[in-house]
Amino acid sequence: MSFSSKVKGELSLHFGNGRHCEIAETAAFVNICGQTAAFDGDFCLKIQTENLHVVKKCFTLLQNTFNIIADVSVRTSGQKHQYTLLVRDPAQTETLLRATGMLFAEEGKKKLVKRIYPPVVGSICCRRAYIRGAFLSVGSVSDPEKNYHLEFVLADMTSAEQLRDLVNAFGLDAKVVERKEHFVVYLKEGEQIVDLLNVMEAPLALMDLENVRIVKEMRNDINRKVNCETANLNKVVGAAVKQLEDINYIEATIGLNSLPEQLAEVARLRLEYPDKSLKELGSFLMTPVGKSGVNHRLRKISNIAEALREGKGEVE
Repeated sequence: MSFSSKVKGELSLHFGNGRHCEIAETAAFVNICGQTAAFDGDFCLKIQTENLHVVKKCFTLLQNTFNIIADVSVRTSGQKHQYTLLVRDPAQTETLLRATGMLFAEEGKKKLVKRIYPPVVGSICCRRAYIRGAFLSVGSVSDPEKNYHLEFVLADMTSAEQLRDLVNAFGLDAKVVERKEHFVVYLKEGEQIVDLLNVMEAPLALMDLENVRIVKEMRNDINRKVNCETANLNKVVGAAVKQLEDINYIEATIGLNSLPEQLAEVARLRLEYPDKSLKELGSFLMTPVGKSGVNHRLRKISNIAEALREGKGEVE
């Protein structure tokens, strides 16, 4: 089972804090998955989806909240199933559409508009419920082991912008992008996806994602430290190799005895202990010096070697 399916399974079992929340979640299903038809001023409602979680949740909400028993049918094509909930009774359909804010009177005429009706999502708990219904309807979230991505795929820009604004009312930063013939509301940061799971009240999925995030962050932190240490080690090794090359060149041309005593002592120690750190070399000297003192002397040796290579063979 995918992570997205687990999230939807958990959300399908969550019901709101009262009838107002159930109306808000029903509004999401009707607004996003619903289709209405009118016959002589009477309406009927059809909700279609391929998601069994949506069917079960929507059927239960209609029954509990509006005392509507919807007709359910299934059409199978290969491995896919398309579920249809049909509300035939015009009075029940009109009650449902008015309660969700999609049917209203204007100049004495009935007007039907798909929208997020502000009074329906007036409270925080109802906004949570609407987003939960929207995710069940058209949402998905990627496996956090691979990457962080959560999205809602909607049919038109207006619906996408309204949902984006509703999500962002919780301090998130959802964005909208057009993809082929659809409009996608998405989040791409792990922390924000965690926050949205909290908004939708999916604590089990939230804990799973947080556990993955913690492990990934620890792994990334370890990799950064290893890479940093490797880079530093390569730098130290590269410097030591260059020092040995310079010392061997001086020995082959004018001999180490030609160097001032302090430089000659450091040069011999470096030849004897090629893998020791500058601090360790400094402790081996007759008169011990610190890391910076050893580094200063080795730089002088390097300058002398460069001078010899360029034919300026004076040793100071």
